Amino acid sequence: MCATSDDAELMTSAEKEPLNNDDGLSTISISLHQLKKLMENRGPDCIEALKNLGGIDTLCKLLSTNYETGLPDREEELCHRRQTFGANYIPPKKPKTFFELMWDALQDTTLIILIISAIVSLVLALIPKDSAHKDDGPAEWIEGLAILMAVLLVVVVTAFNDYSKEKQFRGLQKKIEEDQRADVIRSGVTISIPVAEIVVGDILLVKYGTSVIEGTGRVVVTAVGLNSQTGLIFTLLGAADNKGHEIENCNNVSNNHEKKNSINTNADDVHIKDNNVSPPTDSIEDQTVTSEESPLQSKLTKLTIQIGKLGTLMAVLTILALTVRFVFQELYDGRGISMLWLTQFVRFLIIGITVLVVAVPEGLPLAVTISLAYSVKKMMKDHNLVRHLDACETMGSATTICSDKTGTLTKNRMTVTQIYTDGHLQRQVADMKASETFLTILGQSIAVNSSYTSQIVPGADEKIPKHQGNKTECGLLGLLIALGVDYKTIRKSFPEMEFVKVYTFNSSRKSMSTVIKTKDNNRLRLLMKGASEVVLKKCTHIMNANGDVRHLSRSEVELLTNGVIKTMASDALRTITVAYKDFPLDAEPNFDEEAATTSGLTCLAITGIEDPVREEVPDSISKCQQAGINVLMVTGDNVNTARSIALKCGIIKPNDDFLVLEGKEFSKRIRNKEGKIEQCLVDKLWPRLRVLARSSPIDKHTLVKGIIDSRLSANREVVAVTGDGTNDAPALKKADVGFAMGIAGTDVAKEASDIILTDDNFTSIVKAVMWGRNVYDSISKFLQFQLTVNLVAIILAFAGALLITDSPLRAIQMLWVNLIMDTFASLALATETPTEELLERLPYGRTKPLISRTMIKNILGQTIYQLIVLFTFLLFGPQLFSIKSGIYKYREPTTHFTMIFNVFVFMQIFNEINSRKIHGERNVFQGIHRNSLFNIILFGTAIVQVLLVEVGGSIFFTTPLKAYQWMWCLVFGVGSLLWGQVLTTIPTRLLPKFLSFGPSNDVTDMVSVPAQDVSLEVENEPPKRGKVLWMRGVTRIQQQLRVVNAFRNYYLRRKRSQDDSFTQQLLPSSSSSEEGASEDNEKI
Repeated sequence: MCATSDDAELMTSAEKEPLNNDDGLSTISISLHQLKKLMENRGPDCIEALKNLGGIDTLCKLLSTNYETGLPDREEELCHRRQTFGANYIPPKKPKTFFELMWDALQDTTLIILIISAIVSLVLALIPKDSAHKDDGPAEWIEGLAILMAVLLVVVVTAFNDYSKEKQFRGLQKKIEEDQRADVIRSGVTISIPVAEIVVGDILLVKYGTSVIEGTGRVVVTAVGLNSQTGLIFTLLGAADNKGHEIENCNNVSNNHEKKNSINTNADDVHIKDNNVSPPTDSIEDQTVTSEESPLQSKLTKLTIQIGKLGTLMAVLTILALTVRFVFQELYDGRGISMLWLTQFVRFLIIGITVLVVAVPEGLPLAVTISLAYSVKKMMKDHNLVRHLDACETMGSATTICSDKTGTLTKNRMTVTQIYTDGHLQRQVADMKASETFLTILGQSIAVNSSYTSQIVPGADEKIPKHQGNKTECGLLGLLIALGVDYKTIRKSFPEMEFVKVYTFNSSRKSMSTVIKTKDNNRLRLLMKGASEVVLKKCTHIMNANGDVRHLSRSEVELLTNGVIKTMASDALRTITVAYKDFPLDAEPNFDEEAATTSGLTCLAITGIEDPVREEVPDSISKCQQAGINVLMVTGDNVNTARSIALKCGIIKPNDDFLVLEGKEFSKRIRNKEGKIEQCLVDKLWPRLRVLARSSPIDKHTLVKGIIDSRLSANREVVAVTGDGTNDAPALKKADVGFAMGIAGTDVAKEASDIILTDDNFTSIVKAVMWGRNVYDSISKFLQFQLTVNLVAIILAFAGALLITDSPLRAIQMLWVNLIMDTFASLALATETPTEELLERLPYGRTKPLISRTMIKNILGQTIYQLIVLFTFLLFGPQLFSIKSGIYKYREPTTHFTMIFNVFVFMQIFNEINSRKIHGERNVFQGIHRNSLFNIILFGTAIVQVLLVEVGGSIFFTTPLKAYQWMWCLVFGVGSLLWGQVLTTIPTRLLPKFLSFGPSNDVTDMVSVPAQDVSLEVENEPPKRGKVLWMRGVTRIQQQLRVVNAFRNYYLRRKRSQDDSFTQQLLPSSSSSEEGASEDNEKI
């Protein structure tokens, strides 16, 4: 086939004047434009274009890179390439300015109505009145202006909060991106660098489980940053700032190394890297991401709707009551319709809307967001990198944790402590004596048949070397070092470019195999290592340490399995068997027939690898069990090893009633006669199941799904899962919270997870539980405080409308109260730090009421107390305190109504201290000194309240109070604390059980989250336009979530594109395996 003009241009580009030829720098003979032309091809066209170019070798020459040694590791060279081809950085989309956030805050329906009403009030105040009403009060325009100022304050505070949160979330996103690393070859040395430091011409090492391709090999980088496919798509989606940058459509080209320098029509030889970013969608339906609500979100959604409806009802009734009474009074007094009527109607509307503003829990989404943002920031210090915010609070409801073994419960520090060769078990590996023939083949089987990124290097402590890459492979490399074999020399003799065939590890094979050509060039040699039960079944011969080979019968295989392997497993050792097979060079096998190629092997050795349990794990598991959390170990190790480790960790105890099952047995027990899974059969197993050994990915997924769907528990189960490998992805996505390992985890596992454990330690999960419960409690504390204020304000306004044709609290005063209980209370109550006491109670589960009976007792009790005090001040205050009555004097500030306003605020301030405890604790001051922000807000609110009363004047409708009047306000404010102690004395069990609110009855409720807007519609119900409009207009949930979505949209798009592919691509391959996975994706 003839080359095209573009191909000809590329083929001759090396002969042209170099594009960059600075002193001391590599000569690059291909431009960014030419790379774009090459990479515009796809599939077979790309392969053909590479053929016409001359293959990968020619491309490497044009890029002035070496396929084996990579780029020179010199900063001048790397800077030169960044200047030529761009840096691997995609500038984020410019964040909204403060004024844009203010404009967003102004879109709130209630604020718009308040603004309109205030403007109308101002206009009416400036209209000349008739002589009968000229002296009704001074400065009628002040209230309208004050409301506008209050609205401005609310908008500024909301915008400031949104701005701060968006800044925090962008910082978190940057942290996640900075933690992504890649293995590259520079100056012949494999190093791990941040992804942002990759340059064009770098040689990337690809291993099983990375998000680039499946398999092993090397990738030639041909585009980075905005010039890459990711940069192009991000720019099209509006998620990147491409100002001043040229967008180039480039990709990475990879050689799979099936055969040296081979270019054929097999698509596996050339891979296009797309970074798992979904392209723009064409339909509206495709722009909607469907995700399951977290337990807390489900409860908050229902609670918000109910409170909002109640607030609307009370606001309407208040307006009607005020209007009807005013009209009848005017008609009774013989006054006809006048401009005063319109003025009063507007005032009544303002009062009603203000009641609505106070009643609607606007601060609820703010409290959730602040609590989550605060917790996420603190959790990073506890080695929990939260990718999805809702996972943080979901962990507070976790009832079951399905944990990996390796690296999570154990140190992931692999050491070969026992080795079996034909007829001899060596317990002191360093003392083993072996022939040169045996060591040569063993060295090849371990050093070559592994990822070359796995290596042992000097550590910070010279006595303890550092393991890089796969820990199991590093343990086997440590065996070679102990036997005096230099694995680095062996690898140099067999470069990856010369591999004939590689069968990478996966859950079906449970082994890894590599075919090489021996140095004498007269035969091919297949090297295999993997799970002992699997590899031994493929062996027909065995070699002893002297290099002698003999036949191995089936009965001997069974003896080795039941004897050697089980003995090692009982000592908590993982067993890996190493084997090989030689082929004559003139009789090359058909590598597509894997079963035939990998049969008839010669067994070299069975190794026992020790991975000690982390010292802190038993105590952490004990804390989980005390906290009512069931811990299960789900592992790919054999049942004896798993049982031994579980005993050391405390997951199982000798006298407990527990089950330890293998994956095959578990799968068999949960299926009926037709082979279908039945939930009732799953429910018979999982409550007693503690260890699931030799589990496949589909076993793990089935277990997680079965526990989540179970209805044995009244509060339903919330499941957390840990995983580190590609095969764990289905279970990680199915779980309520998925934990990926930050050190040993693959890219695919991290993408499927909600939280990344940066230290791969189970103890960090316990800390996540503490933070999750703390978030849940923080929201409950805020609810207990806010609902008390809501009820008191609503009842006071409505009763005032009936009794005195006015609200005892002015609109501007209620807006101040709203600010106290929304923004300030959110900050104060949502930033408590967690304590160990959180682990001394049972988890909430899915369906436990959001507002418990204890909280209802406190809310109703404090409401009754505050209403008694307020109505006493309202009706009997003038007589009790020797002051003039302010009733019917709504146009001027009075001492009477100032005292009502003042005592109301101070009762809220002291009740805020009561709200710190929601489980009936008597000491409400416990730990208050640890939350400096709470103290600052508490005292700051009190100081501002004093200023408003003393100098607020006509704006806030207040007059200065005398000392004894202040004393009475403070006495009744402190009375909230004393009354709280009385309420604590009342046993909660005396309250009827129906006195709880907010259960989530259906855990399968789904929420539809559009790309730009958020509407809450429960699945299986017809869409209710009124509810949607309510949620959009009255509450600020959308505005709060819009900030969160600015951080989450990137991940949601990626998550959407992977949801189906994980199950479709990973589970089928898993189900085809009869044996399951080997130690949860240890990638042997």
